[in-house]
Amino acid sequence: MPGGKERELRRRINSIGSTKKITRAMELIAATRVVKAMQRANAARPYARLITGVIEDLAAGGAEVDHPLLRQRSQVRTVGFIVITGDRGLAGAYNSSVIRAAERQLMGHVSEGKGYSLCCVGRKSASYFRFRNYRIANAVDGFSDNPSYDDARHIAETVSEWFLSEAVDQVELIYTEFVSMGTQRVVVRRFLPLVDTEMMAKQGSGTDRSASFEFEPTPQAVLEALLPRYTEARLYGALLDAAASEHASRQRAMKAATDNAQELITKLSRAMNQARQDAITTEIMEIVGGAEALGGNSHSDAEPASATMLADAEAAPEQKHSLTAR
Repeated sequence: MPGGKERELRRRINSIGSTKKITRAMELIAATRVVKAMQRANAARPYARLITGVIEDLAAGGAEVDHPLLRQRSQVRTVGFIVITGDRGLAGAYNSSVIRAAERQLMGHVSEGKGYSLCCVGRKSASYFRFRNYRIANAVDGFSDNPSYDDARHIAETVSEWFLSEAVDQVELIYTEFVSMGTQRVVVRRFLPLVDTEMMAKQGSGTDRSASFEFEPTPQAVLEALLPRYTEARLYGALLDAAASEHASRQRAMKAATDNAQELITKLSRAMNQARQDAITTEIMEIVGGAEALGGNSHSDAEPASATMLADAEAAPEQKHSLTAR
């Protein structure tokens, strides 16, 4: 029935219009938050660069430290993973890309006969690995879109304790690095053990800044105090990059959803207009058909009467002629 189809299309258009308003609002919110997240990430980078530079200066100055966070294990039996995802969805492939990379990395180590220990940051990664019966040693959530330094310190202390207690021999960090508004890439980086002092000395050998500093009490003591802060700074930078990447991905996903909703509304509006035209055409044809039917019945009823009148008219002269003859 044309009228029923038109009503159905109108309901669908109204429903899609309501969804479009929601996606548009989420797009605007994500666009606002991604700017703040970018500013926070950019503000945290100088601290990370400076603390890295100080450690390189210490190593270049001959500070040899046998810190537990620097010790390379002769045999890697268990690998820890820090998987950073979001707490919410509707962000395109942001969460699934990180989870796929983490699962691929985990299965690669398992195929080599190594154990694993998972630290899931964000509800999406925790729910995914829990649903698939992976062992999750630690799971934290509730701050993926707005992480703080305390959150990074808590996670870094937990994972460092794993490494120091030899529960794991190596820790890998998997997250989304924020490059620009249009580019975010999933990276897998070694988190622990840290780069040893010899490698740091090579990285800092291009500069001669260490000669202009005096360290108290000793370079070794300063280096031992800085290494835990260095791990926290690295993890905090990763959390900020992940938050900015999540907001950028959500903005793009919601913009695509809004555009698709508008395109669908346009198609359904055309279909509804066509249905309305079909309904109007059908009604006009019914009216015309009814009028023709009524006109045909009137003509058939009038035909016998006219024939009778014609016969009477023909009989009238004959009657007159017979009267005259009498």
